[in-house]
Amino acid sequence: MTVHTPVPAARPAAGHDRPQVTELRLSAFAGHRGAVLPFGALTFLAGPSGSGKSSALRAYEALARLGGGAELAEVFEDPAACVPERARADGQRRRGFRIGCTVEGPAGTVRLDLAVQVEPELRVVGERLTRGDLVLLETALRDPGRPVVQAAWHTAGAAPVTRAPMPDDRLGTALVPLRVAGKTEGQRLVLAAAEQVVVALRSVFPCDPRPGRMRAPVPAGRMGAGRLLGGCDNLAEVLWRTRTECSVRHALLVSAVREGCAGPVGDVYAEEARDGSMQAYVDRGDGVRTPLARLGDGELRYLALALVLLTGPGVLAVDPVAEVPAAYQTLTVVADGLDRRMDARQARALGELAARMCARGHIRLVGAVRDPAWATAAGASVVDLDRDGTT
Repeated sequence: MTVHTPVPAARPAAGHDRPQVTELRLSAFAGHRGAVLPFGALTFLAGPSGSGKSSALRAYEALARLGGGAELAEVFEDPAACVPERARADGQRRRGFRIGCTVEGPAGTVRLDLAVQVEPELRVVGERLTRGDLVLLETALRDPGRPVVQAAWHTAGAAPVTRAPMPDDRLGTALVPLRVAGKTEGQRLVLAAAEQVVVALRSVFPCDPRPGRMRAPVPAGRMGAGRLLGGCDNLAEVLWRTRTECSVRHALLVSAVREGCAGPVGDVYAEEARDGSMQAYVDRGDGVRTPLARLGDGELRYLALALVLLTGPGVLAVDPVAEVPAAYQTLTVVADGLDRRMDARQARALGELAARMCARGHIRLVGAVRDPAWATAAGASVVDLDRDGTT
């Protein structure tokens, strides 16, 4: 693996208080073994087909969903595909995978590592939450016949640790606030570290615009309730909302669309039809308007991703961490095939927009790209993956 990291832009002071995933570890996942992927404010994964760009992003999205409290079976619809191909079963015919991440924030540098058994049944068999050399939370499968793991968390009170069972189908770190009282300094440290990890993971928006669905009018009933879906199917609905809510942000979007779409662009807007459906248009500025259905796939993906970068959690369909002030959260957009269907001009313009937005500190982007040349020019950290996935 090769990492090209530019000189980091200055971040606002508040950025230091925002939990952020700075590293993804794929110890044994799909085609990856011993992979450590560093994440900056703007990170692009590059590499040939089969190098594991998409699977790395799937692992990140899986951790994000687990951090939100989802069950293993919900997150991993095809868990066997996550097991390394050449992984051998042990004496009890067990196989699985291991993933983890590092999160920086107010509690310091916190590491989360997770071991998942896939065969003979899907379950968590081990989890560890650490800060430096201190183990804050650790779980292990003690009795295969029971649907629980034995958990132990740092207490630093009358007893050094507290032990109790936890479910084997969820991330224990996400359950910590329900189990740890916070009476001792050690327990409060566990709570702070767990909250830091959960906030960073829950603030993830997986995005892969689907032009085929974006061309169709958004049906009456507002399928996304005014919040942009990950596939951007309801783009017209969200354009209607953002154009009326914030003229400054909308002006920035129109300016960005001029850079990535063919022909003149005077405005981008949506209209409601008599049946209640919504259709979006590009105003060419001379009395001509072009339905978005007529735009090319690259133009539609560019427009949707530009809108994502110029908005935030209140506009995107992410699970907000309501108990934490917005000033202490950073939205992370995860985009597979970021430059898919785009030409070099569109990819470069999108990269420049991403660099400007990520430099502000409130949004981060991790995307898989085909061509790392334009990504490097945009000032991103580029992680080149090897085809064998060992990095």
